[in-house]
Amino acid sequence: MLVAAFRNRIIAEEIFLEALPEALEGFRILFISDIHRRRLPIKLLNPLKGKVDAVFLGGDLTEKGGSLNRLCDNMTLVAGLAPVYAVHGNHDYRANISLVDNIIRGSGAILLQDESITIEKNGSRLLLTGVDFPRKGGKKAYQPLTPLAAPDASLCRIILVHDPLWLSQQSEIPADLVLAGHTHGGQVVLPFVGHRHVDPFYQVYNAGHFVLPRKDGSKTEAKMLISRGFGTAHLPLRWGSPSEMHILTLRRGASRDTMAD
Repeated sequence: MLVAAFRNRIIAEEIFLEALPEALEGFRILFISDIHRRRLPIKLLNPLKGKVDAVFLGGDLTEKGGSLNRLCDNMTLVAGLAPVYAVHGNHDYRANISLVDNIIRGSGAILLQDESITIEKNGSRLLLTGVDFPRKGGKKAYQPLTPLAAPDASLCRIILVHDPLWLSQQSEIPADLVLAGHTHGGQVVLPFVGHRHVDPFYQVYNAGHFVLPRKDGSKTEAKMLISRGFGTAHLPLRWGSPSEMHILTLRRGASRDTMAD
């Protein structure tokens, strides 16, 4: 379990989005969530410079007692690959959040706190919305997406949120893709026991790919990827839920296989 907790693994995946502009076909994202205390692997990530269009960080970039020097090194590494966009996780707020934010922003990364930004390439735009983790109040502290209404509803939209539990507070998900982490895929998944989550939401939305139900009558599908994350929480142990980072290549069109893992 200790060895599994420190393995380095990048999963290359294609994500099919019907709303993706033709000019953004092949847009590549390095998605990393839940780094915690780990050091990102330089030899594995450096070759990606110039080969990804953006880096999305899904929160828990550090934790209470974690090395801020390591956080600085990690942020410097990813900032050298492509433009970086990040959101907070619950463990970021348990650390010295002022110093954490200074390091994140000081690296050149854009920290999104319940706000949206447009990413442009080849004359086309992609809307990225970052949902901030609520400091207090549990899952009911998550706000409906109304304050984050897209300035242009025609844009292909990605929502970056640390905890997928945010979905349980939304009546509608006006997005084409949701990227989340937090769950660690259970981190330690024992035979015959499975995932031991308190909230039943995670029994369904644990890790992997999902299709989100639409309630607005739209014929297009909303997709979600929940990463098992790169680091570990509490103890540096993993079993049955290997650590992972993702290279996501966006493709235009209907998905070939987007059902849950």
